[in-house]
Amino acid sequence: MFHVHAWGVPYVATLLGIKQVYPGRYLPATLLALIAREKVTFSHCVPTTPAHAARPPDAAQTDLRNWKVIIGGAALPRALAQRALARGIDIFGGYGMSETCPLLTLAQIDAETLAGSDEALSLRTKAGIPVPLVDLRIVDPAMKDVAHDGVATGEVVVRAPWLTQGYLHDPDASATLWAGGYLHTGDIGNIDADGYLRVTDRIKDVIKTGGEWISSLALEDIIALHPAVNEAARQ
Repeated sequence: MFHVHAWGVPYVATLLGIKQVYPGRYLPATLLALIAREKVTFSHCVPTTPAHAARPPDAAQTDLRNWKVIIGGAALPRALAQRALARGIDIFGGYGMSETCPLLTLAQIDAETLAGSDEALSLRTKAGIPVPLVDLRIVDPAMKDVAHDGVATGEVVVRAPWLTQGYLHDPDASATLWAGGYLHTGDIGNIDADGYLRVTDRIKDVIKTGGEWISSLALEDIIALHPAVNEAARQ
């Protein structure tokens, strides 16, 4: 367990009496062996975990068709989703942060959507739709809602019963966090007509060039689609 991934999912598993398998250090060979031996069916992890799991020489011999993986902590790259689906991994995205303890949204893929592979892949790489009791908005600097057209972007702000109320001994940061009555995530995103959230960048990471704002995550995603690229990251 590490950071915010240790919250929520393990609690639910414990309450339901579900067997939990903890791998310790995420060594690819060890992870594959555990998945096979313990018949692991569900994991919640960052993108590098399934990416690394496919690297060992014997990875192709491990049956991963019963492995369902929710990706959080970073956006799910389209290239990784394609590789995972090719191995039979049921992979899709979610979204949250430490201050939201952690879950806010999950991708929802029904059987009808799965019939169209391109659309299903696009939905899998989005952050999904808000889970119950989450009030999520995309707003401009004046806290006005932007259009839900999958194009217009703004900051992701949220309200829910389980969010942090502020930062210890830091009233100024706490006030900024909750400006306007919503928790400010610091993430930039858009919402499409079906209510699906796509996180496009962190406010501090957006690239400005030639008078235009460019998403660093979008650039990484495009570069990672090249077969010669294993992972892409902006420094």
